[in-house]
Amino acid sequence: MLQSTEVFRAKPPLPPRLVTPVVQVRASEPSASQDEARPCIVASHLSAFFGQTAAVKDVSISIPQNAVTAIIGPSGCGKSTLLRCFNRMHETVPHARVEGSVEILGSPIYGDDTSPIAVRRHVGMVFQRPTPFPTMSIRANVAAGLRVDSKSHAMRGTTSEIVEEALQRAGLWAEVKDQLDESAMALSGGQQQRLCIARALATRPRVILLDEPTASLDPLSSQKVEELVYELRKTVTVVIVTHNMQQAARVSDGTAFLLMGELIEFASTRELFTAPKDPRTESYITGRFG
Repeated sequence: MLQSTEVFRAKPPLPPRLVTPVVQVRASEPSASQDEARPCIVASHLSAFFGQTAAVKDVSISIPQNAVTAIIGPSGCGKSTLLRCFNRMHETVPHARVEGSVEILGSPIYGDDTSPIAVRRHVGMVFQRPTPFPTMSIRANVAAGLRVDSKSHAMRGTTSEIVEEALQRAGLWAEVKDQLDESAMALSGGQQQRLCIARALATRPRVILLDEPTASLDPLSSQKVEELVYELRKTVTVVIVTHNMQQAARVSDGTAFLLMGELIEFASTRELFTAPKDPRTESYITGRFG
């Protein structure tokens, strides 16, 4: 486990990659050894503000490595804001600020001596709608993130090798290998979203953040993305925001329930959906509100 506090500085050393249930919970399958289950993301008393309005309120959570953690809750409860705090995207909004602390693999990501660019290189993000760069080819889209990390890029191999590896990991290589120099906009919506995941994977991040990645996709494309997410947990920590509780049950190892910016409950997915401890969680998952 990487413990150096230097990792998110401006020029960090970058080593090679490292209740009655209402949903059907996917059969549990060991995703990591007990040693690998040590925390990846640790947030302590984290609050996020837009001006004077708190969107996330005093959240403390410990997210394990090499697992999929889902964040659920009604619209406007702070799910996406919390996710954006994990790679310092929240502070890109005018008048937004964060209080509290976040550590990733033992390294603080907030502070005067940390680099937001370095944080985002280690913590990739995929948004609700596919966001391929429209003027770039498929190959150039995947390789886009390599420009900010040319030293590590050179150590890992040629651009073509890295692009192929990322597309393989995203489950897209077989579908696009003969059209790498064509526009990414020619791909279907589901393919574009997996392309965005490949782009995030190209820098070999420790963490992938997914903000409702299937919200704009058809059922078949959504299934492919879900299968990809379930497989990614073998090599990377995944945090996924979803409004779909069935999806959370299918792909995640643990689930956090947010309500009005507060973390109400965080437990294994099976436990949270079958035996929630907080009555507010039970009311949400049984459809009484939300």
